[in-house]
Amino acid sequence: MERGTSTHHIKFYMLFNSIDFALFLPIVFLIYWGIVQKSISVQNVFIILASYTFYGWWDWRFLFLILTSTLVDYFVGLGLKKQESQKRRKALLGLSIATNIGILVFFKYYNFFLDNFVNAFSLFGKEISVTSLQIILPVGISFYTFQTLSYSIDVYKRKIAPTTDFFAFTAFVCFFPQLVAGPIERAKHLLPQFQKKRYFKYEDAVDGLKQILWGLFKKMVIADTCGRYADLAFTHTADYNSSSLVLGVLFFSFQIYADFSGYSDIAIGVAKLFGFDLKQNFRNPYFSSSVIEFWRRWHISLSTWFRDYVYIPLGGSNVSTIGFVRNILLVFIVSGFWHGASWTFVIWGFLHAVLYLVTYFLRQRNKKKFSSEHTYQVLYVCKIFFTFLLVSFAWIFFRANSIQHAFLYIHNLFSTSMNSFPNFISKGNLLVLLFFLILLLFIEWKGREDHHAIKKLFQKRHRLLRWSFYSLLIFFIGMFANTDEVPFIYFQF
Repeated sequence: MERGTSTHHIKFYMLFNSIDFALFLPIVFLIYWGIVQKSISVQNVFIILASYTFYGWWDWRFLFLILTSTLVDYFVGLGLKKQESQKRRKALLGLSIATNIGILVFFKYYNFFLDNFVNAFSLFGKEISVTSLQIILPVGISFYTFQTLSYSIDVYKRKIAPTTDFFAFTAFVCFFPQLVAGPIERAKHLLPQFQKKRYFKYEDAVDGLKQILWGLFKKMVIADTCGRYADLAFTHTADYNSSSLVLGVLFFSFQIYADFSGYSDIAIGVAKLFGFDLKQNFRNPYFSSSVIEFWRRWHISLSTWFRDYVYIPLGGSNVSTIGFVRNILLVFIVSGFWHGASWTFVIWGFLHAVLYLVTYFLRQRNKKKFSSEHTYQVLYVCKIFFTFLLVSFAWIFFRANSIQHAFLYIHNLFSTSMNSFPNFISKGNLLVLLFFLILLLFIEWKGREDHHAIKKLFQKRHRLLRWSFYSLLIFFIGMFANTDEVPFIYFQF
């Protein structure tokens, strides 16, 4: 599968940017608040039915995987509640880990391990014949398995009490706004929201609609437009000059950010319509002044998951220097591998580990304070720009189809044709796209302290100005909308 592009079976998803979802959402909303709102249990059952319909729109057979994770972790939680024997508690936790990781490994990594097993033998001159399986990767499997697994781990560590409400737990696992691409929610935060009465709040609904609008703008105007040119650069790497490849990397940087953060905005906004609060998943990561700060702002629900369930159990930073380096390397490499069964993702994770460690140790050595505020601000802006360039360079391995492709891209990137104009985009289209990228950065900078960029934008201005802005976003979305809905990048992870 080419990253960032659609595949044959993806067209059946009920995408947030599809007509199907535009019809699905208001129907579910009206039934939820108009018919089943009097009973929490009935509301939760309805959420389960709506979520299973949403997911089953792609392939109903994979609903059994979600149900399996749900049943195993629900009963593991009940078992952990009753058991005091540490040996039996570990066995129950092992059952949860084996089930969730086993499902994930089989569907996502089986052929990867098989191919590398065969290649290892071929290095020693021994050819073995094995049969690969035509395995379709279930959408969202990396997300909901991590969500249910974190529940079992937290119950095991007695950080939360296990629930006896099966319908609330099932709704927590399959909640459709964040089912297929997060945020990866913790039971401590989201599960109690399914166990209490929800009330419709006009202010939350309006804020949710604004966040959905901003998410759709980022996805359909920024991400999909940047993606078309990024795909050209990465698909026809040998055909384009160096300046085109530079733009290709930069466009992919904005594509993956606008695409994934756009999804998160829509998911959080839709959840607000139903009375739920989801955790913020992005905090303007491209305004980070270091790679360390970048990972505090990018895909927060995943980075904190690895921090809490991998990094800290390994000892975190409360170990020797060698142990700290080992922990950082392991977390980032596993994080890279989480994204996909390819060595390019492993290298991407390794690069970020190296950048993280270099930044950390340089900070330990250089704690110089600047007496001039102007000097500090200039340096701060330079750090943001430099961090963006480092992150963008690492994205080459994330987007490339193979390690060889990545190195070919890098080689051609630094060829002698840097001074020529990009030959994969016209000047007019480039100016239009640059306008939208500047608009994106300006609005996100203005709203950088808020939960989403347009939460308070023009709030103190006349209503006509606010509605004109919202109408302009809708116009841009309509103008850039594709006839065939473009899937979100993280659906393939």
